[in-house]
Amino acid sequence: MAKNMPFVVRFQLPSGAHSFQDLVYGWTHHDVASVEGDPVILKGDGFPTYHLANVVDDYKMAVSHVLRGEEWLISTTKHLLLYQALGWHPPEYAHLPLLLNKDGSKLSKRQGDIFIQHFVQKGYLPDTLLDIITNCGSGFSGNQTGRTLPELIQQYNLQSISTHSALLDLEKLPEFSRVHLTRWIEGADTRAQLVAQLQTLLQEKFKDLIFDREYIERILVLRKGHLNILTDLLSPDYSYLWVRPAVHQEDLHGLSSEASDIGRLVVQILQNVRHDTSLDVLSKELKNHLQQLKTTKYSTSMKVLRLALSGRETGPSVAEMMLSLGVEESMIRVQKSLLS
Repeated sequence: MAKNMPFVVRFQLPSGAHSFQDLVYGWTHHDVASVEGDPVILKGDGFPTYHLANVVDDYKMAVSHVLRGEEWLISTTKHLLLYQALGWHPPEYAHLPLLLNKDGSKLSKRQGDIFIQHFVQKGYLPDTLLDIITNCGSGFSGNQTGRTLPELIQQYNLQSISTHSALLDLEKLPEFSRVHLTRWIEGADTRAQLVAQLQTLLQEKFKDLIFDREYIERILVLRKGHLNILTDLLSPDYSYLWVRPAVHQEDLHGLSSEASDIGRLVVQILQNVRHDTSLDVLSKELKNHLQQLKTTKYSTSMKVLRLALSGRETGPSVAEMMLSLGVEESMIRVQKSLLS
């Protein structure tokens, strides 16, 4: 130092194996001095290494328990010896088994799709990610889908953690997501957040169109339990909700020679529909009226109406489509496709 030469500061370790009790792995022994040698605790630029910074930081913050990945298990002896050298009481340590891919391979940054931001951009809720990660590991009396953060906190038991690695099965993510998205739609405050998010996404995709918050909320409530992620509503399957489809009359009349009669009956129904009509009531009204047709089966009538309303052969029930679109928009589409 007097000669102004570059130097580092090492921590001189006592020889021999040192034992400590980990809250998950039990008693652990590691002769760090003979295996690794004296660790550097201050680098040549004067900055501390992780080992020293970690110990000082935890002590200054009065950390009582350190929970971290099992890869740090062999470093814990160094940290405990640093606590001893500094005359500080150490926290308790619990090392957690690794989170692995479904096939047992390690999660890697090179995969690209394991970053939290990737799932956020896909539309997954924080509750969903927290639930599936805790579900695939241990620390709980049993696994179940749909636990909230308060429930996880209440049920968590450190003594229940095993030393076996947890396998992350992302194929189950849509199932977990559907449960949590349904819960968010059911809650007034969380539903308002979803409406705002979807409104922003729609404005980004359909720049010249304005979507009413009440309309978006109605769609969310009607589609509750059918959506895995919020961005499902931006897929081609739901494009009819945001843009009027191009429907060819010959396609409709090809399904039924009574296509015009179907249109007239439906217009009559919609003219008498109350603004608060339920899905069940509208479904019954459609069935009662459309059974009056001479040659067209009810199921075929539904195909005609679904195509007229959405331009698609599959999708939600016709009654749900009508309630989603609203009476006025439904009448416009039926009249344009079947009666013009």
